[in-house]
Amino acid sequence: MRNKFLIVLFVLSFSFVAKGQIKGVKIGYIDMEYILQNVPEYSEAKNELENKAQKWKQEIEVKKNEITKRKESLKTEQVLLTRELIDERLEEIKTLETDLLDYSQKRFGPNGDLIIQKSVLVKPIQDQIFTAVQDISEARKYDFIFDKSSDLTMLFAAKRFDISDQVIRTLSRVSRKEQLTKKQLKEEAEKDAKEDLLKENPDLVEKIKLQEDKKAARQKAIEDKKAAAEAKKKEAEEARLKLLEEKAAKKAGESLSTEKKTATDTTAISKKEMAIKLAEENRKKRAEEKAKIIEERKKAQEAQRKKLIEEREAAKKAKEEKLKENK
Repeated sequence: MRNKFLIVLFVLSFSFVAKGQIKGVKIGYIDMEYILQNVPEYSEAKNELENKAQKWKQEIEVKKNEITKRKESLKTEQVLLTRELIDERLEEIKTLETDLLDYSQKRFGPNGDLIIQKSVLVKPIQDQIFTAVQDISEARKYDFIFDKSSDLTMLFAAKRFDISDQVIRTLSRVSRKEQLTKKQLKEEAEKDAKEDLLKENPDLVEKIKLQEDKKAARQKAIEDKKAAAEAKKKEAEEARLKLLEEKAAKKAGESLSTEKKTATDTTAISKKEMAIKLAEENRKKRAEEKAKIIEERKKAQEAQRKKLIEEREAAKKAKEEKLKENK
C-alpha cells in the first residue's frame, strides 16, 4: 500500500510538470479521526452510541450468566434426572447459546447494529467535512488533499500542510452560521485565512513582523512629533498668560490710587445723599402731620356745622308746636 501511494503521488506530480506547470504541486492532508474528535455533534452521537453498546453488552452478559447458571444446575442435578430430562435441559441450553450468538451478531457483527449506526452517524459529518475540504482546496489552490488516517501510508507530513484545523473552523462557522452576522463570518474567515497563510509560509512571519515593526516605528514618530507640537503650543500659551498677568498687575497698581480717591468721593457722596434723604423724610413726615391736623379740623368743623343745623331744626320745630298750641 505504501508503494502504491508513492507511485500514485509520483505519477500525479509528473503529469503536472509534463503539462508545463513550472510551479510546484500543492499538496495538503487532513486527519479524519482528529477532525471527528473535535466535532461536537459527532462526540455527542458517539457517546450516545457507546451508551447503547454498553447496554447491549450488559444484555449479552445477562444471557451468558443465565446459560452458566443452567449448566451448573444441570451438573448438580444430573445424577437425579432421567436421560430424557437431561437431553431436554441440554437442548434448552443449546437454544439459549444459539440465541446469544445470534444476538451478539445482530448487535456487534460485521453487519450489526453498531456498525450500521456508526455509518449512519459518520456519513453526514463526513459529507460536511468533504464539502469543507473542497471549499478550502478551491480557495487555497490545493492540487491534492489526502487523509492521514486512511490506508495510504504517509512516510512524512509537515505540520504546515495539515489543514485539519481549517476544516474544523469551517465546520464551526457553518454550525454557528445562524448565530453570527455576515460581517462576523467574513471577519472570521479572513482571520483564519491569514493564520493559514502564515502557517504554510513560515518565511512570511518574519517579513510581516518587520512590516509591523516599521509601521509601529512610523506611528511612534508621528505621535512624538504631535507630542512635541503640543508641548510647544502649551509653552507659548503659558508665556502669553504670564504676559497678560504682568500687564494686569501693572494696570492694577496704576489704578490703585484712583480707586482710593474714588472710594473717598463715593463716601462723601453717600453722606450727602443720606442727609438729603433724611431731610426729605422729615419733610414728608411734617407734611403728613400737617395734612392730618387739617383733616381733623375739617372733621371738627363738619361735626359743629351738623350740630348747629340740628339745633336750628329743633328750635324751629319747637316754635311751630308752640304756635299750634296758642291757636
